Amino acid sequence: MLSLAGWDAEHVADIGMLAATDAEIIAYATSRDAVIVTKDEDFALLRRSAAGAVPAVVWIRVGNTSRRALLEWLAPRMDDVVQLLAAGERLIEIR
Repeated sequence: MLSLAGWDAEHVADIGMLAATDAEIIAYATSRDAVIVTKDEDFALLRRSAAGAVPAVVWIRVGNTSRRALLEWLAPRMDDVVQLLAAGERLIEIR
């Protein structure tokens, strides 16, 4: 969905990192100045406790849902997320 909306987005499965550790994903995102979009609380906890070495994290706090429903839920919130990132927010929690 992010790619279809014009964002440069990669899913861990598409880049061969589905089994990667959190540290490997963070290193990959950091090397590309990327933002991690996740439902995984681990990244939010790492972002809260780390210095600047951890990339910005968008933590999606929605229960179990289909991919389609998740993407439909996320789409109208993306403008706000982009504005927060542009303002320098490093951990954005979406509920």
